Formats: sequence, C-alpha cells, structure tokens
Amino acid sequence: MADTDSRARMSSSARRTALLGAMFLMATSAIGPGFITQTTVFTAQIGASFAFAILASILIDIAVQMNVWRVIGVSGLRAHELGNRVLPGIGWFLAALVFIGGVVFNIGNIAGTGLGVNAMLGVDPKIGGAVSAVIAILVFVSKRAGMALDRIVVILGAIMILLMIYVAIVAAPPVGESLKNAILPEEIDFLIITTLVGGTVGGYITYAGAHRMLDSGATGIENVKEITRSSVLGIIVTGLMRVLLFLAIFGVVAGGAVLTSDNLAAEAFGIAAGEIGMRVFGIVLWAAAITSVIGAAFTSVSFITSSRTSERTRNLITVAFIAGCAIAYLLLGQAPQQLLIFAGAFNGLILPVGFGVLLWVAWRRRDLLHGYAYPTWLLIVGAVTWLLTLFLGYTSLTGLAKLWG
Repeated sequence: MADTDSRARMSSSARRTALLGAMFLMATSAIGPGFITQTTVFTAQIGASFAFAILASILIDIAVQMNVWRVIGVSGLRAHELGNRVLPGIGWFLAALVFIGGVVFNIGNIAGTGLGVNAMLGVDPKIGGAVSAVIAILVFVSKRAGMALDRIVVILGAIMILLMIYVAIVAAPPVGESLKNAILPEEIDFLIITTLVGGTVGGYITYAGAHRMLDSGATGIENVKEITRSSVLGIIVTGLMRVLLFLAIFGVVAGGAVLTSDNLAAEAFGIAAGEIGMRVFGIVLWAAAITSVIGAAFTSVSFITSSRTSERTRNLITVAFIAGCAIAYLLLGQAPQQLLIFAGAFNGLILPVGFGVLLWVAWRRRDLLHGYAYPTWLLIVGAVTWLLTLFLGYTSLTGLAKLWG
C-alpha cells in the first residue's frame, strides 16, 4: 500500500513538473531571437505606442491559447490527429506546414544561440551555435528526456525574467506613459501588430505548450480546470516576458538614445547597463534562442508522429531534426532571408488552418471531446479571433506572392 501511494505521489509530482514545463515551453517559444529583434526595432520606431501592440498580441494570445489548450487537452489528441478526424488529410497538411516552417526557423534559432554566446563570451558565433545545438540534443538523449526538457525551459525562462527585470529597472522607463499608450496609443501601426502576432502566436508556437501538456497525462474532461489554469498561467508568463523586454528597450529610447548599430537590442542593453548590460543581453538572447530551438524541435516532431509513437522514437527523430538544422546553419551561416520570409508566410497559413480545425471540433465534433459541453463564450471569442487570423493569413499569402513574383 505504501509503495502504491509513493508511486501515485511520484506520478502526481511528475505531472505537475510536466505542466509547468508546458507553460514555460509555450512562453519561451514565443520569445525567440526574432521577437527580441522585432521588439527593439518597433520600440525604436514608435516608442510608447508599441505598448498597444504588445497588449493586442497578449489579448489575441489569450483567445488562441485558451481554445487550443482546452480542445487538445479534453480530446487527448494532437492538433494534426484532430485534423485528420475532421477531414482526412488536412491534419497532415497542417503537419507539413508546421514542419517546414520549423526547419527554417530553427536554423535561425541556432544562429541566435551563436550570437548570444558571442555577446556573452566573445566566442565565434558558429562555434557557439554548434555547442548550443549539442546542448539541445543532450536534452533529448538523456534517459529522462521529458523531465530534462521541462526543467531546462523553466530554469532558462526564470533566468530571462529575472535578467529582464534588472535591465528594465536600470533603464528606468516612463511606466505611466507606457500604460497610457497601451490603452490610448498616440500611433497605431497595424502592420506592426500583424507582424508581432504572427511571430508570437503563429506556426509551431501555437501548439508547443498544448502538445507538451498531453505528455503530462492531464487530459480529459476531468482535468478541464487544471488545463485552463495551466494555459492562463502560461499566457501570464508569456505576457510578463514581452512587457519586461519592451520596458527595458523603451527606457533606453525614452532616455534620448538613438539606436544605430547592426544589433539594436545589444546596443540598447549596453546603453542601459554598460558592459554588464551587454553580457546580460548575451544571456537573454542565448536563453531565448536555445529554448526556441528545443520548442521548435519538440513541436515540429510532435506533428510528424502520433500518440502511438514511442518516446524513444520521438526523441531520436528530434535529435536528427536539431542536428540537421545545426548542419544547415554551419553551412549557410544563417537562414537565407528569402527562406525566413517564406517560413513566415507559412506561419501565417498555419494559424487559420490549425485554429479553424480546433474551433470546428469545439463547435461540431462533441464526440471527439468525449461529450464535453464546450463553453459558448470561449467559442465566440475564438471565432472572432479566427476571423483576424484569416486577415493575417491573407497578408502572408500576399507577401509570399510578392516574394516569388
């Protein structure tokens, strides 16, 4: 009896760890090298008004993630598995979009780790990128890969938050002006909002946390409260990271500094906190990049496997995925600009397709939710958000057409 209780407690502890890991995987996947660069560039362009774009992206994130976690969690099936149940083939179409985008963006993520190591230690970016890829691979070759994944994203996520709090305090941003512009912005740039939303809710990022949650075993109707709480806390962590990064950059810009270098984010951190700021930037960039490498690899592979695939097989495929992206980075130096734009267009397509499938399940396929009565208010919020994703998808297709003209 004692052994049974001990195993039950261990199982419960492991599940809590996995749920915490899922929350931070969602948050850290949303804060990658691209987001850091975008935040710096856009804050330099429109200043305090960027607070409105941050708030808009967080609200959209809430609407998307609460629905994604609820449908996937209650059904106990991955997004592409649900897609194939709704319309055979659409799940694999979604999987192809996620995987192709994941490959290209992970080359960029590995490049980000190299730049982070360079800023921290002055090491050649290619060496830093290669070593970082090996570290990411070690996460998935360990005997307890799932626990290793959860722990590293939680630890690195916490480090990023603490360091950004430090830089935000040192930069001394005008918080009152930021709060005012979050509600009544002096300038609204819909292109900036579209870019930010696509980069933080699009592609594999949408499903990173929810797919990891499935591995925790917290699925089914009986776990709806736990699923909802985890998704909300994950969104809060994501929003906190975005706000702190914005405040750190805005404090520098509002102080009158003009950012002119090739690496605006590094320059801003350096102005805010001197040499220490540069090292802090390197740590934040590396942490953001390597957690994005892990998140992109885990989620991309989860789309080309099923719930019946063994953990060992998934881990081996994930290792091959990271190794392939690392080799591509070493050969290319970075992801070619056209490929990144192409992958960005794919991201714009993934959100309306995948999110649309999940909302259809919530609305019409109660059988896949084991008879669960889906909340009407949540479905309506999701539907309104889905209409916005159609606009984002159209924007992506237009950009793709111009690119390949």
